[in-house]
Amino acid sequence: MAVLKVIEVMANSGKSWEDATREAVAHAAKSVKNIKSAFVQSQSAVVDGSGKVSEFRVNVKITFEVQ
Repeated sequence: MAVLKVIEVMANSGKSWEDATREAVAHAAKSVKNIKSAFVQSQSAVVDGSGKVSEFRVNVKITFEVQ
């Protein structure tokens, strides 16, 4: 029987939501082993004064196996 744990990570990127998701997983992988999945719970963007998107943000739930 496997025991799984879920943590929530917030990350941002100047490129895209996909890049922000990769950043979240990479950051979690520095201290968490056996990552099994990442679920993007929410996405948001920061808009600068000129009306352009300057930053993409994600809230990611990362599931990993506890051994």
